[in-house]
Amino acid sequence: MNIINIEHIAKIYQVGSEEVHALRDVSLDIHKGEYVAIMGPSGSGKSTLMNILGCLDTPTHGIYNFKSVNVSQMNDNELANIRNKEIGFVFQTFNLLPRSDALHNVELPLIYAGIPSHERKDKAREALEHVGLSDRIHHRPNELSGGQRQRVAIARALVTSPAIILADEPTGNLDTKTGEDIMALFNEIYGLGNTIILVTHEEYIAEHAERIIRIRDGMIENDENVSNRYIPQKNGSSKL
Repeated sequence: MNIINIEHIAKIYQVGSEEVHALRDVSLDIHKGEYVAIMGPSGSGKSTLMNILGCLDTPTHGIYNFKSVNVSQMNDNELANIRNKEIGFVFQTFNLLPRSDALHNVELPLIYAGIPSHERKDKAREALEHVGLSDRIHHRPNELSGGQRQRVAIARALVTSPAIILADEPTGNLDTKTGEDIMALFNEIYGLGNTIILVTHEEYIAEHAERIIRIRDGMIENDENVSNRYIPQKNGSSKL
């Protein structure tokens, strides 16, 4: 089942009198349960593609179907509704509220969705427990390590049970060891059946995915499946 189908997507920015073609005729499908990495050098168009996939931006030309609904021409309110209900975001800079504890940060998407207080607190606690932070729920971001902050951000992404998890350079602000711990958590989340789209410029991070899409000069340069990867499963077994 396709969650994402984009056809002949182009994105053109007007910079003064010059047109900048950030994406040129990009078409791809992403299926439910896939783990996809999008790679490319600076200026390749990968961030623009991420913004379109995440309904943070709209294409200049082309069609974007999300769960069989054309979101290409949606207005800002409609896109915001898709983002809040269907997409869990994980950013390089964590994007946590500094004066709020972990529990409140994870609750935020549920507050926007109008979920009652007792229900959203239960869901937020469950999500924090899932990422190994049940003993840190009342800690603020400045009381947490970088890896713990990213775990809070991942819990926030998971709390609405979204259709996809969209992670933008999720280990970019972390040391190598902590980054590997975070990627192990993504592997676990994927093993539970979640759909993950990971944007990175690091080859060793992309290798955690089962499919790598390489972008260059606004076009898909290569799209390959990776089949020799260890993936932790819910029951503790593994698959190759």
